[in-house]
Amino acid sequence: MTTRYKRIVVKIGSNVLTRADGTIDATCMSHIVDQVAALRHKGVDVILVSSGAVASGRSEIKGIHKIDAVSSRQLYSAVGQVCLINKYYQLFRDYGIACGQVLTTKESFATRTHYLNQRNCMQVMLESGVVPIVNENDTISVTELMFTDNDELSGLVSAMMDAEALIILSNIDGIYNGDPHSESSSVIREIKVGEDISSYIQTVGSSFGRGGMRTKSRIASRVAEEGTEVIIANGKTRDILLSLVEGKDVICTRFIPAGKVASGVKKWIAHSESFAKGALYINKGAYDALMGSEAVSLLPVGVERVEGYFEKDDIVRIMSDDGVQIGVGKISCDSTQASSMKGTHGARPFIHYDYLYIDTEKERINR
Repeated sequence: MTTRYKRIVVKIGSNVLTRADGTIDATCMSHIVDQVAALRHKGVDVILVSSGAVASGRSEIKGIHKIDAVSSRQLYSAVGQVCLINKYYQLFRDYGIACGQVLTTKESFATRTHYLNQRNCMQVMLESGVVPIVNENDTISVTELMFTDNDELSGLVSAMMDAEALIILSNIDGIYNGDPHSESSSVIREIKVGEDISSYIQTVGSSFGRGGMRTKSRIASRVAEEGTEVIIANGKTRDILLSLVEGKDVICTRFIPAGKVASGVKKWIAHSESFAKGALYINKGAYDALMGSEAVSLLPVGVERVEGYFEKDDIVRIMSDDGVQIGVGKISCDSTQASSMKGTHGARPFIHYDYLYIDTEKERINR
């Protein structure tokens, strides 16, 4: 059977890997590894973004004294990450496949240098026949330094590694057009770029993870807009990965990718919103130009106000005149220079279009 992709990122949620009591579901984990091994045999590069470390640690440590939420997460993660990666190691070893652990933090994606270092590491692993298993380093990631959840991390990894598809395995079949527990609801099979599905998304997070379907939908929409297909499917369904990669008709939600694939730099910038150091507020003329179909740079003449302190090559937010964020970009000067140059004609761009990402979907929803 031929496969639809040559490289995929598979995000495995905590609710897929854990039982109702919070302990690791070794049977489900083994079944996922079986499928990854089969895909590797078919020549598909697979990168796993795996949750489950905190759940593993929680099941290992009993009766600890009362500690705060951050400290308990660090403790459970430190113990659980060892258990989790060891289990993956044993399962992959049965197939003669090596796996490697990649622990990362949000800060590691903030600069282009660190970003490329991670990319190079995982590229070397794939070329050497090693399955990268990526997770947030919860032992040192706290509060504002944390990813929203591993859905956000998987979106970053898929963009960084130029994956053809991001498969997000959850404990339900996809995004429903109503309450997933209601018999009158059904799975939305396809979502096109720019399609508003916010009315269908529930805000409740998962039992053992930090995320929920709202985060999955937001990340999926952004990744699809960059030209990568995203699939949300049930990780408990038998042979779900094989069925999806082989193009079989299974119940899931597919985010149809944009026709044009964004460049590597554009993808990095698109996912760098949380690293922004300041903001540029633009006038109506600049707004209309940026929101149009042509690729244009942001010129000083279109900027009315500069906010925050930033240096050359930092990421800044692009704001409409009524305070709605419409994108992010890499600034070509520092905040002092930007403040003195705003509104002037004939100056070089503040942000060249190669380093500018405009989120037309977010703007449409906010409007």
